[in-house]
Amino acid sequence: MSGAVVENLSNRKLIVLISFLLICLLGCFLLGGLVAPAPSNVQSVLATKCYDHGQNKSKFFYVRPSGGCDKIDDLHGPEAEERHITDKNVVFAFQLPIPRGGIELDYSRWMQNLIGILQIDVTYFKEWELMEPRVPVTIEARLGYRNKGDPDDEWKEYATSTEMRSMDCSPPERDGYLYNCSLLPLFELGALHHDYYLLNLRFPVIYENNRGLGPVADLWLVVINQNGGFTKVWLSLKTIFFPMVVGVMVWFWRRVQLLARQPTLLESMLLALGVALSTLNLPLEYLTLSFEMPFMLLLGDMKQGIFYSMLLSFWLVFAGEHLMNQDDTERKGLRGYWKQLSCVGVGCLSMFIFDMCERGIQLRNPFYSIWANEIGTQIALSFVIIAGIAAGVYFLFLSYIIYRVFRNISAKRQALPAMASARRHFYEGVIYRFKFLMLATLLCAAMTVIGFILGQVSEGKWKWDEDINLEYTSAFFTGVYGMWNVYILALLCLYSPSHKRWPSENAGQDETNEEIEFTPLPTEPSELSSLTAMIKKTATD
Repeated sequence: MSGAVVENLSNRKLIVLISFLLICLLGCFLLGGLVAPAPSNVQSVLATKCYDHGQNKSKFFYVRPSGGCDKIDDLHGPEAEERHITDKNVVFAFQLPIPRGGIELDYSRWMQNLIGILQIDVTYFKEWELMEPRVPVTIEARLGYRNKGDPDDEWKEYATSTEMRSMDCSPPERDGYLYNCSLLPLFELGALHHDYYLLNLRFPVIYENNRGLGPVADLWLVVINQNGGFTKVWLSLKTIFFPMVVGVMVWFWRRVQLLARQPTLLESMLLALGVALSTLNLPLEYLTLSFEMPFMLLLGDMKQGIFYSMLLSFWLVFAGEHLMNQDDTERKGLRGYWKQLSCVGVGCLSMFIFDMCERGIQLRNPFYSIWANEIGTQIALSFVIIAGIAAGVYFLFLSYIIYRVFRNISAKRQALPAMASARRHFYEGVIYRFKFLMLATLLCAAMTVIGFILGQVSEGKWKWDEDINLEYTSAFFTGVYGMWNVYILALLCLYSPSHKRWPSENAGQDETNEEIEFTPLPTEPSELSSLTAMIKKTATD
């Protein structure tokens, strides 16, 4: 009777396979730690205050080269009084990227995306009315772009919008100092297809708009983009892993199809997991080097969500298939896990809806943010907190299932001393290998949950709490990504059907009794994992 490769592979071949996969995993960590730069680059850009003589809102005001902006040094000094400066003729201009060392730089398409966070410097004067703790701010935003070879003054409109934001401020202790105000999420671009970008902002004081806003001194724009060097390393890993996973997945399924039976639930789930990982590995980002694809951030989140849902579902089934007790004898296929899988599905669907509510709308309006008002912030923050709690609860539940699996295996080991030598050594080896796989599963689940929670928290620095000081490292990114691929490659290799036969030993009547004890149930296929068959035996005693 044949089983899985993990049961019949020789120790030497198993060591070679595991060593190769561990070297791949180590290489991913070292590649991120020694070769790749930081995942993202952060710059703070000071706005240039421009005087709009004709109050022409269709005109772009640019900073470089000179001539595109009549600069204002102080909005509240003698110059402002002499020139009769009001909110209607002041434009704040940001030209991106900023020069470095006197050299004009441009954005590369390898940088993938761009996020803008606004900081408003408001001066505290005792003679002015004290600002409220939460101030509504109305912003007229206009984003333009141009490319190399275009005339310096030929800026094309990318997006325009009038946005509302809520800013929390606390006054300083001394007159003339700045209020301590919160950051405002301003825009998010899902593609960096053009070389230069220009942002013009106005703060109109009409009706009730901006009347509670104090004297604005300056504006700062915090721009965050993915590092081009990190993108190259990331895509290199995808390019390597994508054909590897697809090749092993095809090999695995061909071996399953050669058997004279229908695929088991675990084999079907492994195939689905391989497909989800292959979708995640597919390096579609290469297309952004030639085409403008602003939906790449949303598409990347969708691919990540599909992989998460499949991985979490697989772990439940993987552990559950080795946890057969008397209550589980009636379990039939995927329907037996509907309660657990429903929880995973609801959680992943909630995150998808949350993502569509922000990045889906940003495809039409990059200035939109679900964090723009108090209600949206509370809803979004609730999603993030619930997702983090659910991830932690899931890991604890998975740990509990694996603990019960280990207890079941330990109970069945009591029957090993009564077996013949060959069969006893066979089952002992299978048990040790399976325990190693379950511990690797637990480690992979822990790293996945930690990575998910840290990712949600780190994004909060720019959205709902700038006091958070938490950053990803490139080694963590590439290491976790490599861990997923190595783990699933190992499962596809080790849980593929084996063509070898289980060892036997002529031991007279004792041998016959063992054959009866460890023969799988009549309803199970003969190629079922030997360890699964041994554990399931408890359900029929």
